[in-house]
Amino acid sequence: MKKLLFAVFIIICVESLLGQNQPPMQQTLSIQQKGIVPIAAYTAKGDQNQLKIALGEGLDAGLSINEIKEVLVQLYAYTGFPRSLNAISTFENVLTERKQKGIADSVGRAASPETFAEGKFAYGKDVQTALTGTTAIGAPQKFVPVIDTFLKEHLFADIFGRDVLDFQQREIATISALASLEGCENQLRSHLKVGKNVGLTEQQLRGIASLIEAKIGNKESNTVNQFLDEIFGTTSPKLAETTINPADLIFPKGDKINNQNFTGTAWLQQLVLSDSLNAAQVGSVTFEAGARTKWHFHPGGQILLVMDGIGFYQEKGSPKKILRKGDVVKCPPNIPHWHGASPDAPFIQVAITNALKGTTVVWLEAVTEEEYLR
Repeated sequence: MKKLLFAVFIIICVESLLGQNQPPMQQTLSIQQKGIVPIAAYTAKGDQNQLKIALGEGLDAGLSINEIKEVLVQLYAYTGFPRSLNAISTFENVLTERKQKGIADSVGRAASPETFAEGKFAYGKDVQTALTGTTAIGAPQKFVPVIDTFLKEHLFADIFGRDVLDFQQREIATISALASLEGCENQLRSHLKVGKNVGLTEQQLRGIASLIEAKIGNKESNTVNQFLDEIFGTTSPKLAETTINPADLIFPKGDKINNQNFTGTAWLQQLVLSDSLNAAQVGSVTFEAGARTKWHFHPGGQILLVMDGIGFYQEKGSPKKILRKGDVVKCPPNIPHWHGASPDAPFIQVAITNALKGTTVVWLEAVTEEEYLR
């Protein structure tokens, strides 16, 4: 068991380090790039409570203060001044609270002085061409030419010309914001193409969709994936396509669980039982597609390590989270929650239960179909 926990710890550390030092053409989003997604999404939604959490997580992920400020400044062009200004005020409060707690966040470098030797319009036109791959202008610019001037001189020169963020970071922010807004499908499709043009891989763009699914909702992420299907000529990963090869199993499935605390079919393999020398109980649970626990809580709390498949986890009063291989969930003591497999895919977890306050699980009501599928 010590070897397993050590291996998981090493994997998480290595992934974090790689995420911070990947070259521009990395295949997956870095930890800092992931931090931009919920910041932009909650700014667009105007959800200051969730934004406050996302801002703290972004700082913890290694985003500098100036990088986050730049994201919020850029978003006024896509979400409007009110939401941008509200987000900036929330960020200022977050920094004040963290400073009072003794947290010293990296300020990061400021933008270099901007120079437009050939004029803003020409500079902005070059930037727009680099992003979109074309010099063509759309119907709105033809109908109202001054908007094209504003786009080139202000958006693509004044804003995109600032070097605090690179084009990939700016497109991650823009895509995340547009995906979270109603009625911006055409712009979202266009910026997904721009994301591809500036070097974001399909896997990275799908990663944005996954984060939008977890933070905002299935409808928004499905729209992103639909457009990515068109752009790349591929098919987005569906839950039904996720299978588990028995040869890949780390632990045996164990014994079928025959009690009333689970819906569907699940198996338990006890790995470690608590005793006078060890305060943790460890077990591997394999859920068939659609299987899940009842609502329940643990007096001492629990940690879940996702070994394979796709599953769900939800705490009372909080949105349901989608879990994939490599995810780690901390279940706080005495907080009602449930977890299990998605409707179309199996799910394997290793549960580490703190037995200092006893190993008894307090079982509650069953998870309804509405709760499960919501």
